[in-house]
Amino acid sequence: MNALSAKHFRLEVRDKLAVVTLDRPERKNPLTFESYAELRDFFRDLVYRADEVQAVVITGAGGNFCSGGDVFEIIEPLTKMDMKGLLAFTRMTGDLVKAIRACPQPVIAAVDGVCVGAGAIVAMASDLRFATPAAKCAFLFTRVGLAGCDMGACAILPRIIGQGRAAELLFSGRSMSAEEGRAWGFWNEVVEADALLPRAEAYARQLMAGPRFAHMMTKTMLNQEWSMSVDMAIEAEAQAQAICMQTEDFRRAFEAFAAKRKPEFVGR
Repeated sequence: MNALSAKHFRLEVRDKLAVVTLDRPERKNPLTFESYAELRDFFRDLVYRADEVQAVVITGAGGNFCSGGDVFEIIEPLTKMDMKGLLAFTRMTGDLVKAIRACPQPVIAAVDGVCVGAGAIVAMASDLRFATPAAKCAFLFTRVGLAGCDMGACAILPRIIGQGRAAELLFSGRSMSAEEGRAWGFWNEVVEADALLPRAEAYARQLMAGPRFAHMMTKTMLNQEWSMSVDMAIEAEAQAQAICMQTEDFRRAFEAFAAKRKPEFVGR
């Protein structure tokens, strides 16, 4: 298997933690056709790299997260495409969200400054979201003449912050302040800018030190149970937990408890 690398964003893998940095700070880190596709492929590939990469932090350079699709490199070309080309693009952007949700690793968004459009979607699709007081998150699609139903926003955002709040943000396209986002449950934590990336990385490593197979199962069930009845979900969780009970980590946890020591998990 080839080593992990990237051309259209900065990628560092340190002790099995991957840090993805959107790195066009002069434009507030917008996405292009190429960076969309490379991010999609990166997260898809993580399915096969569960031992090599155990968690992901995604952030932006220069005090901002992401300003969405680049106006001249994406928006302008879209105005000249036919329906076939447009649908290929919108499916590709949706595939990025699917890939973030489908990879077994926990994905943590570390957000400072501007986080709008597709940037807001990437944060939304992550498993956990840390922000600074300066974070301004906007699902601004209606402000450019598009529907708020972009890349799964109408399905995912209401499940995070509630239907009424999501509807107001998606209809208006206004910015959600860090204070609102924290109160509504969009941001898991709000920390000062100099503490943002260290905090996100520390939390990621805390998860990496835990029962990684069980974390993967938790992420899987959080996503899959949206479309299940309660009875179906209870049965699915029974099967998932029975699988986890066969892992070495489950046995190690019992042995550590019996010996009155902290368990050391191995991820299997």
